[in-house]
Amino acid sequence: TVYEDQLQKHLKKCNSREKPKPVYFVRDINAGLKDVAEIPEKQVPLSSLSIEELQNLIIKLKKASNGLELHLKEQILSHQALQEALNDPKNGESAFKHLKQQASILGNMEKLHLLGPGMCFVEFGAGRGKLSHWVDIALENVESVQFLLVERATTRFKVDGKHKRRDSIFERLQVDIQHLCLNKVPILEKKRLPVVGIGKHLCGAATDLALRCLVESYTTCCDGEDEEPAPKRCRAAQTEVAPHKPAANTSTTEDHKPVAGIVIALCCHHKCDWTHYVGREFFKSVGLGPVEFHYFQRMSSWATCGMRETTSKASTSEDSEDQTNEEHERTLSRTESGSDTLQGILSVEERKEIGCLCKRLIDHGRVEYLQQQGYKAALQYYTESAVSLENVLLTAVPNPSLIPEPNI
Repeated sequence: TVYEDQLQKHLKKCNSREKPKPVYFVRDINAGLKDVAEIPEKQVPLSSLSIEELQNLIIKLKKASNGLELHLKEQILSHQALQEALNDPKNGESAFKHLKQQASILGNMEKLHLLGPGMCFVEFGAGRGKLSHWVDIALENVESVQFLLVERATTRFKVDGKHKRRDSIFERLQVDIQHLCLNKVPILEKKRLPVVGIGKHLCGAATDLALRCLVESYTTCCDGEDEEPAPKRCRAAQTEVAPHKPAANTSTTEDHKPVAGIVIALCCHHKCDWTHYVGREFFKSVGLGPVEFHYFQRMSSWATCGMRETTSKASTSEDSEDQTNEEHERTLSRTESGSDTLQGILSVEERKEIGCLCKRLIDHGRVEYLQQQGYKAALQYYTESAVSLENVLLTAVPNPSLIPEPNI
């Protein structure tokens, strides 16, 4: 409460007041599904299903997964930028695990030729900004590097504020990815730099929002600044193309994809949402819909049934980001993976296998989505399961004829 005569003064500094929206805020631009009729009604909990209903879901899952590439190749790499930190005995076990993951992500970026000059690196779900920090270290001798760190929450102990290198620019965007219009971010609006989207453990639906932000919202809007629908802006400047491949048109520099690559470590499939999911068309093509998706995303948590054992002995760390991520992983083990209803029906190993199958099916929908948008997409294991059970990396680069030219 506040005295009436002090109300106006209080409103100027009250943290609860509604803050003005940034210029890059466009409500629900990356939200996806807008057809209310298709949005599923609230489903009964997985633990309330009968044995027959559960078995039918598993049959549907295995049928839909038949013929998909489910055995991912290992792409466990490292990068010289992190060698000193990896060899530092002061780093505890938890910090070491995160460093190994970051090193492999950078190694995969280097393999895809995504560590170079004239790029803008957009880290989704940036938290403290550790991944961008290591990318900046890796590009120590490279000029003209920009970083955009997207995080909807206020973050303490940020590391990006410590960077003093004259050629790298760090900017934080405090906004939900769902409402982020990249082409309205001043630095991108001005320079139209090739973008590399990165993320380490980007939770559930946030991955789908980030993919749509990059390959739909940003790519489609990159040729204009007004607020007309993208096809109307582009039609006059482009030759006619097939509707499902809007970017695969002429070979001029302007028509090259503005997204140079995507490297995202996936996690928390149980937090996916049919409304935002980019692979809905794939699900429909194999005879599945929002109801099956709802249960599969819940069942995906079965893949991390063993997280209890791996995290119970996790060492404590002074690094607050490591503590946050361990809490995040422990949350996974408290989902429906341990439902009493499943005891006697499926063994722990069977649940893990089915959970992994659910994850791969959801991820395959993302890969197909990127392929339809003109990208060469792949899934791979980027670290050992002993380091993290969420150890799958999604990578995508434009088809060779659509790779953008860096602006140095």
